[in-house]
Amino acid sequence: MTFKPAKLLIALLVVAVPAFAQNVAVVNGKAIPTSRVDAIVKQVVAQGQQPDSPQLRDMIKKDLISREVLMQESDKQGYAKSADVKTAIENARQAIMINALLAEYVKKNPVTDAEIKAEYDKAVAANGDKEYHVRHILLGTEAEANDVIAKIKAGAKFEDLAKQSKDTGSAANGGDLDWAVPASFPPVFSQAFVTLQKGQVTEKPVQTPNGWHVIKVDDIRQAKLPTLEEAKQQIGEGLVQRKVQAYQEELVKKAKVQ
Repeated sequence: MTFKPAKLLIALLVVAVPAFAQNVAVVNGKAIPTSRVDAIVKQVVAQGQQPDSPQLRDMIKKDLISREVLMQESDKQGYAKSADVKTAIENARQAIMINALLAEYVKKNPVTDAEIKAEYDKAVAANGDKEYHVRHILLGTEAEANDVIAKIKAGAKFEDLAKQSKDTGSAANGGDLDWAVPASFPPVFSQAFVTLQKGQVTEKPVQTPNGWHVIKVDDIRQAKLPTLEEAKQQIGEGLVQRKVQAYQEELVKKAKVQ
């Protein structure tokens, strides 16, 4: 069977058009598939950066062409043989593979609303329903702390004595640590002031790894805790991180490491 010239041209066009449509461009004989543009557009749209549009696709196309030109020049100059480049490529490959693995794990093991609610309830219980406006004076020894307490009982102002505090960040402000819930502090520190009333100072110094503290409660108020709905995203992200960390530790534990 033979084709006349005109029919042959039409037949070639019919075959060529689908193949051409699969590529957004061909750079020095190297094709850039349209699927690469589609994948980047999908990622950009998913991240909420901007909607799909001809302008976005054209910008991505130009970027891919530029990158392909640079990549070809890099190959021509032999950078693929560089030890540093090989190491960087291997690190990138590992990162991509690990991210894909963890993304699939999270997809198959999603954080549930019940888990978020339980974590929220735990945080509320730990924080309590009160906030404390606390001041402290940090001393190097128990004797120094006891001396400060004695001076306060004798009528000295807490704010004045706070100038000698080893905590230079709060010393200039009279030892002010601002408003906070008890869970914001080390347990031994918070346990010492939650029993105090407004205006009271600890009877005995409180020891932490930083030294000896004299603590005063300036004021107490109802805690302004976020609602479950307000905290849901943050708690969810934290739980995802914990699940991923546990999964990683489980795999490492099972691995034969010599």
